Amino acid sequence: MGLLNRLFGDGISEQLKKDIDNSLVDFTLPYMSTDLNTAHSIQSLSFKKNTLSFTLNWPYPAKSLQAETQLKLSNLLCQIEGLDQIRIHHQIKIKAHQTQPNVQALPQIKNIIAVGSGKGGVGKSTTSINLALALAEQGARVGVLDADIYGPSLPTLLGLHGKPSSEDGKSMQPMQAHGLQAMSIGFLIEEDTPMIWRGPIVTQTLTQLLKETAWDNLDYLIIDLPPGTGDVQLTLAQQIPVTGAVIVTTPQDLALIDAKKAYKMFEKVNIPVLGIIENMSTHICSNCGHEEAIFGEQGGEKLAETYKIPFLGAMPLAMAIRQQADQGKPSMVAEPDGAYANKYREISFKISGQLADSKRNYSAAFPKIVIENS
Repeated sequence: MGLLNRLFGDGISEQLKKDIDNSLVDFTLPYMSTDLNTAHSIQSLSFKKNTLSFTLNWPYPAKSLQAETQLKLSNLLCQIEGLDQIRIHHQIKIKAHQTQPNVQALPQIKNIIAVGSGKGGVGKSTTSINLALALAEQGARVGVLDADIYGPSLPTLLGLHGKPSSEDGKSMQPMQAHGLQAMSIGFLIEEDTPMIWRGPIVTQTLTQLLKETAWDNLDYLIIDLPPGTGDVQLTLAQQIPVTGAVIVTTPQDLALIDAKKAYKMFEKVNIPVLGIIENMSTHICSNCGHEEAIFGEQGGEKLAETYKIPFLGAMPLAMAIRQQADQGKPSMVAEPDGAYANKYREISFKISGQLADSKRNYSAAFPKIVIENS
């Protein structure tokens, strides 16, 4: 009865404490495997006049899941004799989670999620933006960093123009669109300017874009990686605290070969892979609605099964998704109640719920210890 003894004061019988505790002990929030007690999700618990009141802390953004969860909890608890009414206050409290070893946490950023593919042209940037928008819609503070120095797409995807400002002359203010904080080399150069740079300059630029942007208290930063397993990815592993990675692929054999390389790369640098998204899984005809697997079937799902990592979901090859992205209004903004937005939302729940189950990162809570000779 550890949960209730810790939260309850006097004025409630031991039997009622036991009954409530037994009801809550195995209850988990959607998309999580950790129970409420282990996740420390219940606070401010009180009992007055046969009414049980408490605060339910959500360790991941899930505003649209709160009503259904409250109903389930209320129905469960109201079966207990002596409880007539349940009052639940919801709040989202996202914590920093463990990253790869020997990399220092960044201020103002709790969790970094890298989105990679290994291969270009699989829709990774469109997926990254819609996932970021889904997380923000559900109550998180989210930023997006465009790490593709050679081919930045973030300005187009978010419909952003102009250059970032600086309030202190040292750091750049992130650009703002649809509730997201955003940064890209594309904001600093002309659209038709090619980046003819060698690897060291590219990696230095990525590090500057990340660390010299004045991110404002982010719960998640989504980093949209360029294709491949080269300099940018190596810099990510060695210098940037990454909480987890998501791999985007198409079901085509050629894409799956590169997706395997991306998985192996993240595995070698101790960045956990949160799952695989299969993009362009089927083609939907804009005239008749016929759905056809033109790039093959279930390639991403089979890859996830092979490496024993979650299969996060499949997105179709649909003209509407492409058109909305090109217009600077991705599916989560253009049609938030549409079928495609619902798919992105579901994937975001799977990713953030999985992170909520993972180990906390306490490194930022401890002060730096400096030893000086006097």
